[in-house]
Amino acid sequence: MDKVRMGLIGCGGNMGGHLRRLMDMNDVEIVALTDPNEASFERLFTRVPEAQELPRFMDHKEMLDSVEMDAVEISTPHTLHFEQIMDSLDKGLHVLTEKPMVCSVEHAFEVMDKADDAGKILMVSYQRHLAPTFRFIRNQIQAGEIGDVQFIQAMQDQHWYENQQGKWRQVHALSGGGQLNDSGSHLLDVVLWMIDETPHTVSAMMDNFDTEVDINSALTIKFENGALANFSVVGTGPGPGMWEDLTIWGSKGAIYSRNGKVTCKYGGKPAVEIDDLPSRFESPDQNFVDAILGRDEIQIPPSCGLRVIQLTEAAWESAEKGGQPVRVKTARNEKK
Repeated sequence: MDKVRMGLIGCGGNMGGHLRRLMDMNDVEIVALTDPNEASFERLFTRVPEAQELPRFMDHKEMLDSVEMDAVEISTPHTLHFEQIMDSLDKGLHVLTEKPMVCSVEHAFEVMDKADDAGKILMVSYQRHLAPTFRFIRNQIQAGEIGDVQFIQAMQDQHWYENQQGKWRQVHALSGGGQLNDSGSHLLDVVLWMIDETPHTVSAMMDNFDTEVDINSALTIKFENGALANFSVVGTGPGPGMWEDLTIWGSKGAIYSRNGKVTCKYGGKPAVEIDDLPSRFESPDQNFVDAILGRDEIQIPPSCGLRVIQLTEAAWESAEKGGQPVRVKTARNEKK
């Protein structure tokens, strides 16, 4: 194979970025688009006029049955991911899905089993694995610069409550959950990936305000190595944009990230600001295509999606129980 034939499932706002990146790749041919809403196509074509000539379908199964392709990218409401991943793998296709991979631990194991059986790539679009800031932090931790990880403080602030009112992200049947399962998913993923430690128990409190889903979430986590963490996912931030504040303390030092600006403080030495990291990074789309063509390994495997939903599902259960500690399941059918 010297060119990847790609089908796109979901043509909402987020897919526009994926489509533009894919169309800029010489080794990718977009062969079809799917979305059940005609208005989504029209908005997409406003952003990417070249896509107007592509075959389009209202149902992903019809596209999969009608068009020869090698892979799909999925960007749809979260609870739809599971069926769309399974259907695509059934057709022998490689799959890149937006986050969260799926909305339950059992579904995560099922899609991973299906990908293994099909011998196909299943990848999650957690783009921070490819961002220089977070790769630097992960590499510093793996190199032992801060010693053993002892404590993590992670906060995300977004104007999510008002921005998403009246939209599918606040409809539980489509989103599977609130901001913790949406942009908060990125925060959980990148911390778990950087520290490479397994959560043991979580205590969580959540506020839905007047919606079906969690808006503000406060999580306290104990990891199997004894480290502690506080995650604050705030959906009532003032906006515009997002604010993130992340600190990881270890036995020999700490790393601070303030909206992507990194400061390191090791071994009693003065703090050092890291200002020479690259500003650009490879996209999950590029990594996905490179992996299909045998030029690279996937950087965001489905195990990342699994561990995020394992922690998220346990946090939801804890919140339902008034903040009682809940064991984070790490094995299939594990009892808490």
